[in-house]
Amino acid sequence: MVGNGIEAFGLRDDAAVLDVPGGALVLSVDSVVEGVHVDLSVCTPGDVGWKALMGALSDLAAMGASPLGALVALCVPGGSGQGEVALGVMGGVAEASTATGCPVVGGDVSAAGEVVVAVTVVGTVEGDGAAVSRSGASAGDALLVTGPCGGAAAGLRELRAGAGSGDAYRRPVARLREGEAARRAGAHAMIDVSDGLALDLHRLADASGLGFVLDDVPVAPGAPLDEGLGGGEDYELLIVVSEDEAPELTDRFTVAALRRPIPIGLFTEDRGVRTLGGRVLDRLGWQHRLG
Repeated sequence: MVGNGIEAFGLRDDAAVLDVPGGALVLSVDSVVEGVHVDLSVCTPGDVGWKALMGALSDLAAMGASPLGALVALCVPGGSGQGEVALGVMGGVAEASTATGCPVVGGDVSAAGEVVVAVTVVGTVEGDGAAVSRSGASAGDALLVTGPCGGAAAGLRELRAGAGSGDAYRRPVARLREGEAARRAGAHAMIDVSDGLALDLHRLADASGLGFVLDDVPVAPGAPLDEGLGGGEDYELLIVVSEDEAPELTDRFTVAALRRPIPIGLFTEDRGVRTLGGRVLDRLGWQHRLG
């Protein structure tokens, strides 16, 4: 209990859920740091702002929530170009805001040694079902993904080589409509592919104490399998439903004019069994480390 009748849930999920009088709020905070999360040698300040808001909103998508608003804290290096960088970043935030219908309702601006954008998003869950956690999967459940993975990693590689637009890396899209459709279809669990399909799938299985058997995984054009499994920043959703519910999930996506989710495997009772095509699938992806 947090206080004043507000109860908090989360800390192990993509976003926190606060049960408040009259309903629930879904909240998340994410940051983009120059040299850690974004390469400014191949991205514009506008790309940084877009990525910052979309990355935070992807956490809401993974819970099946719809955005209410965002708070943006921006730090930029001092100097003659400070204003230009700040305006560029906030221009990208504004574009992402318009694209997703998530208004920016406040924030802060300060100086720092590098560009840092921290975004807090607030959302809500309306209609059928509660917010979807990572931990609701059961043995025998089907696992689906909203699209191919590896596009962002391939895009960054191509940009650094001076080839291609790199749109998948520079301008990723949070799957908000897909997350809501999956929640309304009764999704048991979800997670967004932010750190790599393989690593995020292991996290999903860890949360429910299960294993998994994958037949195949969809890989974005131009990406090898290792980028498809461990590239990260694709922001596709891994969705868990019972095998009986999978057709309803597909139907909801079709009615909403969304790409059909792609079945990739099943969860198993034995958490020690985690395979792709019969071979052990390692935890490939971005590992967050401090220091």
